[in-house]
Amino acid sequence: MGKLLYQGHGSYRIVTDNGIVIYVDPFAGEGYDLPADLVLVSHEHPDHNKLSLLNQKKGCTILRPETILIGGVYGSRKIDDISIQAVPAYNAKHDKNHCVGYLIELDGIKIYASGDTSFTDYMSDVLSKEKIAYALLPIDGIFNMNPEEASKCAEVIGAIHTIPIHMKPGALFDRQIAQSFVSKGRLILAPKEEIIL
Repeated sequence: MGKLLYQGHGSYRIVTDNGIVIYVDPFAGEGYDLPADLVLVSHEHPDHNKLSLLNQKKGCTILRPETILIGGVYGSRKIDDISIQAVPAYNAKHDKNHCVGYLIELDGIKIYASGDTSFTDYMSDVLSKEKIAYALLPIDGIFNMNPEEASKCAEVIGAIHTIPIHMKPGALFDRQIAQSFVSKGRLILAPKEEIIL
């Protein structure tokens, strides 16, 4: 079975059942010891793209908006047995043309890595039909939606589990803010906590 390690803020690491190592928005916390096969950068703010933390395997693929959002078209990639689909991510602080989320399919499950965003029509039009196992949503209420809006997004998306992330600027984690996010299947992870997918 694959694993997901929450590193803090908006950063997490996924390791697939066959050992493919994926980092999403590297910046915070610990757990960068495994060399990367795939790195997903949702946008180029400095708290989401600290590639210097990583050792990259030969042939490591790095996806970022400039490589997967071309001319307004959200691209997709197949890497080994992993399918990646870029999806809309935006709000007043994040330009639609320079930010993406990712729908990741691996080991027979789907993970929605939202990036920095608020509600998007794509959540209701597409993601709600995708049978997502895990959705990771920002809840800081400053640069993204607040816990109340994120709770509504979680209800729309309908993932089996929703993990609140990106809670408080300058902090890896804030349990009180995390607990104010309400969702069926809510899963609160503190930094360094790892789950079996």
